[in-house]
Amino acid sequence: MNEARESQESNTYDVVVVGAGPVGQNVTDRARAAGLTVAVVERELVGGECSYWACVPSKALLRPVIAVADARRVDGARQAVSGRLDIGRVFARRNHYVSDWDDSGQAEAVKSMGADLFRGHGRIDGPRRVTVTRDDGACLTLTARHAVAIATGSRPLLPDIPGVQEAKPWTNRHGTDSSTVPARLAIVGGGGVGVEMATCWQGLGSQVTLLARRGLIPRLEPFAGELVARSLTDAGVDVRTGTRITAVRRPDPSGPVTLTLDDGSELEADEVMFATGRTPGTDDIGLETVGLTPGTWLEADTTCLVSGVDGAWLYAAGDVNHRALLTHQGKYQARTAGDAIAARAAGLPLDDGPWGDHATTADQHAVPQVFFTDPEAAAVGLTAEQAIQAGHRVRTVDLDFNAAQGANLYADNYPGHARLVVDLDREVLLGVTFVGPGVSELLHSATVAVVGEVPLKRLRHAIACFPTVSEIWLFLLAACQRDRG
Repeated sequence: MNEARESQESNTYDVVVVGAGPVGQNVTDRARAAGLTVAVVERELVGGECSYWACVPSKALLRPVIAVADARRVDGARQAVSGRLDIGRVFARRNHYVSDWDDSGQAEAVKSMGADLFRGHGRIDGPRRVTVTRDDGACLTLTARHAVAIATGSRPLLPDIPGVQEAKPWTNRHGTDSSTVPARLAIVGGGGVGVEMATCWQGLGSQVTLLARRGLIPRLEPFAGELVARSLTDAGVDVRTGTRITAVRRPDPSGPVTLTLDDGSELEADEVMFATGRTPGTDDIGLETVGLTPGTWLEADTTCLVSGVDGAWLYAAGDVNHRALLTHQGKYQARTAGDAIAARAAGLPLDDGPWGDHATTADQHAVPQVFFTDPEAAAVGLTAEQAIQAGHRVRTVDLDFNAAQGANLYADNYPGHARLVVDLDREVLLGVTFVGPGVSELLHSATVAVVGEVPLKRLRHAIACFPTVSEIWLFLLAACQRDRG
């Protein structure tokens, strides 16, 4: 495929996008929809981390594990579950959804937008210029008339402890592209990646030990991590919270790895995976040529315009601006950035006020997130503690899901809990958290309620169908009304 048309005069475009993952593709799509010419630069696979090593492969691996767990919750169905997962077919299914790590389909999608794709390492080379170095060493320079958009994402952050690099640990990439099940897997980190990978690999047959310095998924309401920890323990995971790793050693590259814990004890495993955070993909993209510091998160305004750069031409969307390291939030930012670039290019006014057409307000107030554990944990908006710290007067409304008959029909003894965080002064929802099987599909209703600031007295007229899991809304809102007296 001719991925970059040679007819573009002097390699000058209206917009140059660095990074062709979901974020870069969304910036491209919006800019092209406005009639702007776009060059897209990608040094790895078109489709990015999400498509090949994060969201897509992890959910492809998790779904068979969760499907079996769901069947075992229903009497009559659990008796039909026998034997173990077909591991070969699970990996083949994963490979299908990542297109066997072949990005030609996504490259064609970029081309179908009318953009030119340049493969190679893109680096800013002064204002509105990006130099692309191809694998063969050849270089070319792209010039942007209006904007350069950075969408280079993030990568795993390994802790600075002795022996880590030499032990060649797994990261999220090894956790999602491996086709070998280790007998013993130690996972360090209790955030979203850690709990999902613990769910996945325990279900695939590993003996998993999950080590976390705090509780699990600590950015959610405390009960979410507690319920997930209990379920992982019931499934056979050795969950250890309040634990820190002080050293790692692996004398034989093909042998086991030994972790030294902060209490002086040791843990041996066949593989160790670190899920201990992310670092921005900005270390070698030429930030120093425009007065910024390489390897740092990029500060940006509500239109994703980077602060501290003269001329209003550099944008940062997705992980690189550190607002919410989630694909759907990055795509949301990218759509805003693309629209803002187009408006500025045309000299049009920007609606960049709260909830405006050119504002990424949801990143501050209503970020939805799901952890595909068993049970799932889903939340949007603020936790009770976050709301109080932000100065709101709040009350919380809590219910177990078994209050709703639809939940009990979905799973015998449905294991789940829900919480609403209510703004006492405005009688709207500031946050919602659900934990339970299948609750990811409830989250958008909560997101609409939080984003729309729907008054509780109006929200109670949004009737949940009987008998569905979403009937929990009826009982939560009734409890809100009782609490008001």
